Amino acid sequence: MNAKKISTSILVITVITLLVVLAFRVRIGVTADSVAVLKTTGMTCGSCSSKITKALESLKGVAVTEVDVNGGWVIVGYDTKTVKPESLAQKVSGTGFASNVYGVLTPEEFKQITGRNVGQNAARQSGCCGGGKGGGCGANRPS
Repeated sequence: MNAKKISTSILVITVITLLVVLAFRVRIGVTADSVAVLKTTGMTCGSCSSKITKALESLKGVAVTEVDVNGGWVIVGYDTKTVKPESLAQKVSGTGFASNVYGVLTPEEFKQITGRNVGQNAARQSGCCGGGKGGGCGANRPS
């Protein structure tokens, strides 16, 4: 009887340990309860877009980003409990692009204005950034 209790206890401890380890490995998806619209200058190509997207999505609380290089807009879906819109603009500025918060919307307001959900136009782009001496991502931003 003791052997059966010991093996059952070991099995229960093993299962609990496994569940705890898996719980820490699974990343809970971030949900966007707000949308920041950032006016950003200095972007020249898809590589700039990728650089900004990677920087923003490294922040805890950022769910999705969209970058419109030609229009100079960065759209960020984020969790207001985790990150502030000013922090998003600072992160973009830290990558070499001038960026300011243009506005903050709810996802519903964003959908009402644009007719689509935030992140629907998110695309991974790559490409060359101006090349040459002094060229590249963020090099064309005004002083």
